[in-house]
Amino acid sequence: MKKSIKIFVFAASLFSLTSCEKFLDVNDNPNGPTEQYLILSARLPGALISTVNQETVQINQLAAFWAGYWGTTSEATNQFYKEKTYNGVAIRGTRDGIQIWEGTFNTLLYYQLIKEQAQKESAPFYSGIAKIMQGWHFLHLVDIYNNVPFDEALNRTQYLQPKYEDGRIVYEKSVQLITEGINEIKAAGVDQNPGKADIIFGGDKQLWAKFGNTLKLRALIRQSEANNEAYIKAEINKINQEGSGFLGLGQNVATKPGYINSKGKMNPFWETNYRGVNASAINHVSLRPTEYIISTYSALKDPRLSSLYTSIGGTFKGVLFGNPVVDAQYAANKTSAFKGPNENNGKATGLFKSFDQASILMGAFESLFLQAEAANRGWISGSDQTFYEQGIAESFKYMEVDAGLFDAYNDQTTVKLSSVAGDQRLKRIIEQKWLALNSISSLEAWSDYRRLGIPNIPNSLLAPTPTARPLRLMYPESERQTNAAEAGKQGNDEVTVGKIWWNK
Repeated sequence: MKKSIKIFVFAASLFSLTSCEKFLDVNDNPNGPTEQYLILSARLPGALISTVNQETVQINQLAAFWAGYWGTTSEATNQFYKEKTYNGVAIRGTRDGIQIWEGTFNTLLYYQLIKEQAQKESAPFYSGIAKIMQGWHFLHLVDIYNNVPFDEALNRTQYLQPKYEDGRIVYEKSVQLITEGINEIKAAGVDQNPGKADIIFGGDKQLWAKFGNTLKLRALIRQSEANNEAYIKAEINKINQEGSGFLGLGQNVATKPGYINSKGKMNPFWETNYRGVNASAINHVSLRPTEYIISTYSALKDPRLSSLYTSIGGTFKGVLFGNPVVDAQYAANKTSAFKGPNENNGKATGLFKSFDQASILMGAFESLFLQAEAANRGWISGSDQTFYEQGIAESFKYMEVDAGLFDAYNDQTTVKLSSVAGDQRLKRIIEQKWLALNSISSLEAWSDYRRLGIPNIPNSLLAPTPTARPLRLMYPESERQTNAAEAGKQGNDEVTVGKIWWNK
């Protein structure tokens, strides 16, 4: 944690320069902050964009491989090798690893500063947002690592080696933190509204409450197989008593904070995976959809397929995840690339719309599929079929598919929820959720696979054994060096061995 704190000091100095209008402008002097840089309305946008950037690029990229969405061309056989081989030691490395732990705690610490300042200044809307977003990050940490520090994690001076807490307990404390955040936002006066400093909802109390409730529902759904029914029921009752409900049609958790067509200031998902300022991003050249996801869309005659990918001679061709062989049939010019405006007469497509497209933190489609599963399990009122169909419709809308194609698609016996019963009904909900989350919220898809084994995603051809699957990340090298005693207590944290507490 010592290293994380050092990184945080730099990050905080950078974020303190941000404002709603120009948070992307980092040309000011970070060594000479003035009082105007320390106001809450300047700090909040930087924290929120840090969350969004990590979610849409770093976390989404890793999980897109492990959720069955992405592979690479034959020319890129040696790229993303640690992801293909489930090499936890390489992933946790300080130099070339994937620093999810470090980045998450940096952002958590910044939300802590916002929360503490908001409490001193009697600004409950800001502290409420900070608490909801801290809940978001702590839940993610458990989903990725399992046991993590919570109570001692964010006291920057007293606990340099914070104690780890059981993942189940961290989940409960995170859900409570979100509940507190919702209540504080609802109690805030009109004069305390952050307005445009809230680059996600623009100070809309109801949407923040809906988002908080939806985030809690996600946390409850995640533990569906963990024999925790009494807790789940109690928390669902709290959500019902609060009364705001969940995110619905058209209610995406997204931000479009002023991206511009300049290096490092575009939408990060676009710039990383589609186009830089002058040419294709390396990932757009190297990444390809898997054969499995292509075949799934194809078997369902799914119109999202042609909005997501380019065709090769009138058909769509994917790759094998982790294929170690340089095979001509999986070369870049023989496989379907991600489709964007350059391949669509300048028009927006499924994932790539424009350099300034909104970044999605949680899509309305995910919320609707969560509600479909919750209704199917009898946790909430409403029809699982209605939520299911709304989830597909919202996915069509986001992926630029003509709404007029929905009825014909949904009427197929392979899609229509009323065509199946029992366990097959839940399986169909999760499969459609997987198709909707494709490359957008890949961590949620990977978590569903770990929880339910749905859909039947093929394993990497470079997996250490035929049955080995990635279950979690190892604690990073930086944590092993600075908090070895606590990290060591967690036992074997190999990627394919240790399970998340809810993964029963």
